[in-house]
Amino acid sequence: MVIYGVSFDMVGKQPIVLLKTVSGNKFLPIWIGHAEAAAILMKLQGAETPRPMTHDLLTDVVSELSAEIAKITVTELRENTFYALITLRAAASEIEIDSRPSDALALAVRSNAPIFAADKVIEESGIEFEHEVEDTDEVVEKFKEFLDQVSPDDFMTEG
Repeated sequence: MVIYGVSFDMVGKQPIVLLKTVSGNKFLPIWIGHAEAAAILMKLQGAETPRPMTHDLLTDVVSELSAEIAKITVTELRENTFYALITLRAAASEIEIDSRPSDALALAVRSNAPIFAADKVIEESGIEFEHEVEDTDEVVEKFKEFLDQVSPDDFMTEG
């Protein structure tokens, strides 16, 4: 998956990260916190901070320990909450760490780690657009129109 964008739900003004399948036209909206949205957007937009922010710090710590963020995976949706795993690779082993998807995504954009979502999560919460979309602005506009017709209660949210 790729981070297609970050938007705001018009009703509750809550940030939403929009993931898109690499092949196909399925999108996975995940409601996230404001701080995590800012962390994701800052990195996507190339903004620099004078001092490391929390996700920058964690990325640096992982690197200094001679490890790497191998991938992040949105693993499940349980009781209206998305779950994710951060997979670290150190030496010849991999370590999986439980995470909120928003934090995992903030780390993925800093480390260029691939992003995955379990098929079941995409089946349960994914949105599929009927025609192929190439233009990011078009997708965001259609997504905003879609959000105007629903409320956050219609979706499962991150806790």
